[in-house]
Amino acid sequence: MSILTPTPDAIREAARVIREGGLVVMPTETVYGLACHALNEKAVQRVYEIKGRPSDNPLIVHIADASWLPKVAREVSDLAKKLAEKYWPGPLTMVLPKQSSVPDLTTGGLDTVAVRVPSHPVARRLIEEAGVPVAAPSANLFMALSPTSAQAVDPEISLEVPIILDGGPCEVGLESTVIDLTDNPPRILRPGGVTRADLQAMVGMPLGHQPPSAIRKSPGQYERHYAPRAVVTIVDALEANQAGLTFDQPSGPTQVRMPRDPKSYATALYGAMRRLDIMGVAEICVVAPPDSEEWEAVWDRLKKASAKLL
Repeated sequence: MSILTPTPDAIREAARVIREGGLVVMPTETVYGLACHALNEKAVQRVYEIKGRPSDNPLIVHIADASWLPKVAREVSDLAKKLAEKYWPGPLTMVLPKQSSVPDLTTGGLDTVAVRVPSHPVARRLIEEAGVPVAAPSANLFMALSPTSAQAVDPEISLEVPIILDGGPCEVGLESTVIDLTDNPPRILRPGGVTRADLQAMVGMPLGHQPPSAIRKSPGQYERHYAPRAVVTIVDALEANQAGLTFDQPSGPTQVRMPRDPKSYATALYGAMRRLDIMGVAEICVVAPPDSEEWEAVWDRLKKASAKLL
């Protein structure tokens, strides 16, 4: 494994690896992804194996721009075109009816595909150079924290790839918002950098939530996910001797002061948890953020990180 500065030569080499069925790690504006040729079933199978990911958990397909949609989606509604024009490139994933060229393994056996155009310039150059749609789930082991820097990629993942492209820290820091456009009204399956309010204003109607027993049409549908090794507990306030995340002045090295702005908090969240994990704390106590719509994506990740293993 090599962590490479994303020079044109490095991107060309990473694109060659993808075209030939190999895997690399690429930066996106959300998190770092374990990237492969989305239409190559053997490459996709390897991603599932390396991550320890259940085969019914669909992968998000990344494309270079909206003109690529017909390569992976057999139907592109007017609403999908409208959302793509507004939010692509960016942290919005749309679930659409899938094209027959997309392997069932890529979509978790479903007849739908989750697709987006990343805004990170390295990711887009890599996809364009590869010339193929790229599946890129987070470069972590299943249920673990997603990496938001090249250095945070899980060591077990690093051992399995020849190249990690270092695109710097992720700007958004949480996985993309996923909207299911095959339901009426559309549903938000996973909150992220594009807010519910933003989407409702565009769609012109209230958006549904993912029902607890629904078929998983996108990543992020498990009760426990995106979790550090330490136990996560949501609290009203941190005591002086507790490790965790606070909005106040930290009382010691195992407390991390977090931003009060929801977007800045989201950007910092995984890195802060990873820092405490590296320090070896047994429990991360997280002071509850405000209970408002702007914090929906943060709350989603905190609830998943604090859910208990069955």
